[in-house]
Amino acid sequence: MLCELRVENLLLIERAELRLAPGLNVLTGETGAGKTVLAHALDLLLGGRARSGIVRPGAEDAYVEGVFDDDGRDVVLARRVTREGRTRAYVDHRSATVTELAARAAGLLRFYGQHEHHKLTLASSQLEVLDAFCGDAHRARLTETASAHARVREAEEQLGALQERAGNRDRELDLLAFELREIDDAALSAGERAELVARRELLRHAELLRGATLGAAEALAPEDGETGAALLAGSAISALDAAAGIDAELDALAVRVRSLAYEAQDIAAELRAHGERAEAQPGELDAVEERLGVYDRLERKHGGDLAAVLAHAAECRARHEELADGEIALATATEALEAARTDRTALAKRLHDRRSAVSGKLAEAVCDRLEGLAMEGATFEVVLSPSEPGPSGADVVEFRIAPNAGVGAGPLREIASGGELSRVMLALMGIANAGDGTTLVFDEVDAGIGGQTARVVGERLRELAEDRQVVCITHLPQIASLAARHFSITKDTHTDPVRTTVVELGGKAVVGELVRMLGADGADDTARRHAEELLRAA
Repeated sequence: MLCELRVENLLLIERAELRLAPGLNVLTGETGAGKTVLAHALDLLLGGRARSGIVRPGAEDAYVEGVFDDDGRDVVLARRVTREGRTRAYVDHRSATVTELAARAAGLLRFYGQHEHHKLTLASSQLEVLDAFCGDAHRARLTETASAHARVREAEEQLGALQERAGNRDRELDLLAFELREIDDAALSAGERAELVARRELLRHAELLRGATLGAAEALAPEDGETGAALLAGSAISALDAAAGIDAELDALAVRVRSLAYEAQDIAAELRAHGERAEAQPGELDAVEERLGVYDRLERKHGGDLAAVLAHAAECRARHEELADGEIALATATEALEAARTDRTALAKRLHDRRSAVSGKLAEAVCDRLEGLAMEGATFEVVLSPSEPGPSGADVVEFRIAPNAGVGAGPLREIASGGELSRVMLALMGIANAGDGTTLVFDEVDAGIGGQTARVVGERLRELAEDRQVVCITHLPQIASLAARHFSITKDTHTDPVRTTVVELGGKAVVGELVRMLGADGADDTARRHAEELLRAA
């Protein structure tokens, strides 16, 4: 139940505070006084879009707040709109998104605007009404069907992506196979590359290295044996052997000289071997350069260094395996889509069965209600037709009405007048929302009717308000007289800017407002007696 509604700086309203009652609450006032402003305030609480220019002149922002009783717990919803058009939403005094505000308000308040009854001509709205009549278990199946439909769409997208990819799969497979073969055939390794670089350096300076090594070997131990360090060391050994065994220290030095002679011989041999290795075989440098060229070409092609080439090969191999399994993935995705569609079809069938089972009951209940709304003899039908599966199943609903006896029923959008649409909507609201404690707000749902019909519509509104709260913005005294609580909105044109105020009426003030609504002057005794009679009849 909506307990309190506060509005600040919204168009004509500087400040208004309404404390609403259970049952039927009405809001009345002269045309242009600002009744629609309050309707817009409630729409803001439902997450509706803020219209431009709604902030009162001279104010920085507008503010709307509703305090609800939700099973004994207070829930506070609020919306602030700046002059620039930016909005902030609040749930229980905490900042929230407009989507969160709308979701919280959805279970507390339903708003039916001045032209809401025209929405009944839309197939989607008619389906919603029928679904509301189907009960809680049906609503749970609706949620399941919407989820199943979402799974179908996801499976369709996945299959479409795989099919699109399959069109280019063979070409990509050929390219991957070529690049893998090119890298694998090259048999690259970091160790080989380092060896090749070192060998190339040797080969480029082969003559210099050969000359240096052989020259050094000759200096140490010439092949003719005539001179050299080794021979000289041998002579030193002979000289020292003559004094061997006399001086221990000299003997130790002789050992070192002997080692020097042997080392000179060994080094000379190794130098000659190294010089021979430094000698390039015909074409060897070209072969090394060619092999290193393979490394350089692949590195430039695939990332700049050997690690990048090897990483690219690993990626190609994984992608090749993925594409090679493409047929399996395609078959799996096709099976998943078929399974999702089968699930959705089964759920849609359950929805259809339930709708078919209750459509006749809904039509019968509406006919009964219309008879009480001064539409005696009217017939009402609910027709189900198949449609493409969607989040709400595979049904299209069409409401058909014959306002007068003996006339064939036709689509509601083509047959019913504005007043008849209002009464049909009222009948449907009383049936489809039965047992739902949500507050219902009607903004001039009585448009297009009058006289005794207005009285009957008022009775149905009060009946609807027996187990819920109803707020009705109306211009008909027949309806206003039935209210449990009556609010009046008046406009003071002597202020700048114009100011609108909302007050709760009681006693004689209610009679005075009814007289005004009857189009009479406050001093008109006949109109006053009429107003009092309306209240007594209520």
